[in-house]
Amino acid sequence: MQHWKIAAVQMDSILGAIPKNLERICAKLETAAKLSAQVVIFPECALTGYAFDSADEVRQFAEPIPGPATDSLTSCCRRWGVWCVVGLLERDGDRLFNAAALIGPDGLLGTYRKVHLPYLGADRFTTPGDRPFAVHDIGGLRIGMSICYDGSFPETTRILALLGADLVVLPTNWPVGAESTVRHLVQCRALENHVYYAAVNRVGSERQTTYIGQSRIVDVNGELLASAGPNEEAILLAELDVTRPRNKQIVRIPGKFLLHRLHDRRPEMYGPLVQPVRKGEQS
Repeated sequence: MQHWKIAAVQMDSILGAIPKNLERICAKLETAAKLSAQVVIFPECALTGYAFDSADEVRQFAEPIPGPATDSLTSCCRRWGVWCVVGLLERDGDRLFNAAALIGPDGLLGTYRKVHLPYLGADRFTTPGDRPFAVHDIGGLRIGMSICYDGSFPETTRILALLGADLVVLPTNWPVGAESTVRHLVQCRALENHVYYAAVNRVGSERQTTYIGQSRIVDVNGELLASAGPNEEAILLAELDVTRPRNKQIVRIPGKFLLHRLHDRRPEMYGPLVQPVRKGEQS
């Protein structure tokens, strides 16, 4: 299928109130499906909330994947014939992860564990993601997942583009202070990789953390397709044409001005990118 309609759900969540959050996620999934959305994306930790203050708190509300929440979301997706990406806290044995699950009518299709962790909220107590970046084909649309702070590392989106992503999703919990990220990062990641990009933030407050909304869906040229305000809940809709991200050849002037942001790379020159920075080398 060439054309897809996606929805980005900017919403509030209640810290630790999983049944209530799940109920609201399913209700908004239904609303988006009735607006003809085929893929519905929710914020980071939409199921659980984020501003936890201890590992014990995180562990109390983290779930295995697959688990009760993903089973319930499968039922909702099956009822409405859609796919969704939902952020939650994952428990795997003794380890805790900030995760996103890709779920469809036939169940869990893929999971992602946040690789880059800021010193903030639940991420202070989770383990960095331990699985390679991956792209999941839902039947014609190839989706790559990342979470919040991952977007600040261009390598994340570049790898997903190299793996064939048409759409990169970024469930996020941008708080006050992240306004520059909203204004600049999302469009840049889309433009430099020639992919669709959906950054889905939340609104509301938890403890001393206030979230700034401003979710957005961006096309392959970095142009806004849809955006939300800073305070209100909203459902953004956008139409995607998968032929656009799959044709990376950009022709400005035929025969004179051509760009291909994947083929034109020089990986042999990028060695320092994969070398760790030792403590004290850069402050």
